[in-house]
Amino acid sequence: MKAKPHMMTAREKRHNRVRARVAGTGERPRLNVFRSLNHIYAQGIDDVQGHTLVAASTLDKDVADAAKTEQAKAVGKLVAERAKGAGINKVVFDRGGYLYHGRIKSLAEGAREGGLEF
Repeated sequence: MKAKPHMMTAREKRHNRVRARVAGTGERPRLNVFRSLNHIYAQGIDDVQGHTLVAASTLDKDVADAAKTEQAKAVGKLVAERAKGAGINKVVFDRGGYLYHGRIKSLAEGAREGGLEF
């Protein structure tokens, strides 16, 4: 359930601004990021079909137990590897209203190292 506009958090407002400009397609999906206190999640979404094409998170067994920024980088590499396997080379990055630093930046760098273009 969406909050009323006057009850939105600053992150929700930023996310709405980003989402007004960013949309994913089958050829170039949206790489969405969600950050909770302990975990980080990334998924490639085709907004035209409304399907998640690839996903990765710190809950995956492939991600080693380390510092949160290192885990985020590993998640970025993992989602890039899975995207490559699905035939996806280019994405549009949706930072989800989070500021581009820390774990979000680390995930993006990991995805670029994994071979995704954005």
